Amino acid sequence: MPRASQLDDLRTSFGEQRVAEETRRHEVRALFDRIAPRYDLMNDLMSFGTHRLWKRKVIARALHHLMPGEAPIVDLAGGTGDLAIALRAALPGRRIIVTDPSAGMLGVARARAGDALDYLQAAGEDLPLAPASVAMVTLSFGLRNMSDPAQGLREVARVLAPGGHLVLLEFSKPEQWFAPFYSIHARHVIPRLGALVARDQGAYQYLVESIERFPARQDMAREIAAAGLELVEERAFVFGVARMQIAKKPQ
Repeated sequence: MPRASQLDDLRTSFGEQRVAEETRRHEVRALFDRIAPRYDLMNDLMSFGTHRLWKRKVIARALHHLMPGEAPIVDLAGGTGDLAIALRAALPGRRIIVTDPSAGMLGVARARAGDALDYLQAAGEDLPLAPASVAMVTLSFGLRNMSDPAQGLREVARVLAPGGHLVLLEFSKPEQWFAPFYSIHARHVIPRLGALVARDQGAYQYLVESIERFPARQDMAREIAAAGLELVEERAFVFGVARMQIAKKPQ
């Protein structure tokens, strides 16, 4: 029998609701279409701006691990393009593809970056890219929103060239002593900010609940290995609230 995935719980959940996988896919995409215009502002408010510091570290480590050559970089679930735009500034000659299932999020990215980036509307579980064609995949706060996150990791492994890297930034389980403080912020502050700023409390209630369902560090390390990638580096941010994990496709 195939190994059960710790990520399978996300496939049929929309926050705390149990839904069909296709319903989840539709609801998540519609949610991000709605909140796209205020997505970056909400990220700043929810994290007190610290998500920008985390992404700077992601960019620095991505550049450290990037293979030489002309193969493109894919910013998977790239949303409004903030990570891809930073990569473009550091790598003016490299092709960078922002891919996201949400037309609304890609529209914001295109308005910000214009022709500096390539854009691909596609689900992370089924990328229209050739096997072994990509030098690096960056994936920032998007894995838990896929309808089948384990398949998303396998798809990353498929499109990466041997020696290429996945640079993953996701929410994680905070350290035990910090968890109660973070829970108050997540459960009570973030949905209210969503109501006031994005005018969509339900969307941010879902995002909080999806974070709570996401596997802990050790479980994610096993998921990465099960997809055929080798974990080579990781770092926690804010007492484990978020975590960067970098994995390599074997040569």
